[in-house]
Amino acid sequence: MTPQNYKELFARELDNLHKEISAFDESKLWSISGEIKNSAGNLCLHLLGNINHNIGALLGKTGYVRKRDDEFSLKNISKEKLLADITTTKAMVENVLNNLDPAEMQKNFPTEMFGKPNSTEHILSYFFGHFMYHLGQINYCRRLT
Repeated sequence: MTPQNYKELFARELDNLHKEISAFDESKLWSISGEIKNSAGNLCLHLLGNINHNIGALLGKTGYVRKRDDEFSLKNISKEKLLADITTTKAMVENVLNNLDPAEMQKNFPTEMFGKPNSTEHILSYFFGHFMYHLGQINYCRRLT
């Protein structure tokens, strides 16, 4: 796949993340229950941190510094702030992938993952699956509340 293909996929699913978070009653965004240990708010922060780090910082050299622990420990960030961060992340993804040379897709991703070098295309596929997994969890959390 091309950077353009990934741009379209990530942009579409960031729009879906925006819709999911928008649909939450703000008082339920940070709720956990029973076996569910990560709130929708924390899953949203995790998705944004992952994309800003791996697409933004590593591919786009944006200077983003990831604080992964915060993605799961911060609480009660306003829905408005999360939505603004989703919008900002979408713009960053579009910019980075618009400017990524298609030849980069077959080169090694800037950091090793899974104990070995992998192509950028392979890693973007992995991150897209990761995004979809957590987006599904967010949808489930919303419907539980």
